[in-house]
Amino acid sequence: MKIAVTGGAGFIGSNFINFMLKADKDCEILCIDSMTYAGNPDNLKPAENDPRFSFSKTDIRDRNRVSKLFINEKPDIVVNFAAETHVDRSISNPSVFMTTNIIGAQVLLDASLKNGVKRFHQVSTDEVYGELPLDRPDLKFTEESRLKPSSPYSASKASADLLALSYHKTHGLNVTISRCTNNYGRYQFPEKLIPLMILNAIENKPLPVYGNGENIRDWLFVKDHCAAIRLIINKGKSGEIYNIGGGSEMKNIDVVRLIISELKKPETLIKYVSDRKGHDMRYAVDYSKINRELGWNPTVAFSQGIKNTIKWYCENTDWYKRVLSGEYKKSGVAGEKA
Repeated sequence: MKIAVTGGAGFIGSNFINFMLKADKDCEILCIDSMTYAGNPDNLKPAENDPRFSFSKTDIRDRNRVSKLFINEKPDIVVNFAAETHVDRSISNPSVFMTTNIIGAQVLLDASLKNGVKRFHQVSTDEVYGELPLDRPDLKFTEESRLKPSSPYSASKASADLLALSYHKTHGLNVTISRCTNNYGRYQFPEKLIPLMILNAIENKPLPVYGNGENIRDWLFVKDHCAAIRLIINKGKSGEIYNIGGGSEMKNIDVVRLIISELKKPETLIKYVSDRKGHDMRYAVDYSKINRELGWNPTVAFSQGIKNTIKWYCENTDWYKRVLSGEYKKSGVAGEKA
């Protein structure tokens, strides 16, 4: 079984590749990544010496390149992680989000349809549902909740979801979709909340917190996300959407304070900054469907996962220093396909 993993040099994609090579001895992995700023060759070091791993530097928007790659490599499964994901960047420069997240998805769907891909899995986000009120902790998004995206980023992901479902309905393509809550763990690019706070705290830099920090997110350890996707691509029902949640809702400010406490840093490092435009107040999903149908549950409690994550960043200073300096961009991936 050959799995094409797009966006495989990014945070979740690289974790998924490393996870699958350990979890499934019969799989081959083709990593497809255009190596934008979020694609880091260092994330793939654990996989490079595995003969079941290969890499192609390919932009998923390049129809001819993707078509030739699929013809030559004949993947059985496509898992599409490739996306521009940072909300702030989508507000200042939405066009790249539209082309990568929507047109790129269409190119992959077309190539999958023409080359007999057995399953196309679209990795989405809970942000497509919009926000939940802070005063209704009983409310959670289900797979049937209406789509109400708040940012260009989440609008582009919702569009890709609908496009994938249309290929299932119109062409009979075997499509599944997962919508996950906020991930954290090793290899996360330091523009996101948790790695940014960890690295700034390590270096005694200010910790910028949007607004009053009361926004609530549900946190999931990235390894649990990888396990959920593995279940979906192997056992999920065609045409279905699966919410993936961590069951660990926390205010942003409480996450920051927990990191400060773990690193034994002063709270005076916290600096409140102007809130993001259209900043959603709360995300939370009901993941009972994937539990009921596929037997998945999160296994890593946030209290332990955040300690593991902080420890990893503290022990891997070379990794994050190469990211912060930009040195990681000069590296390549061993065994890259022409």
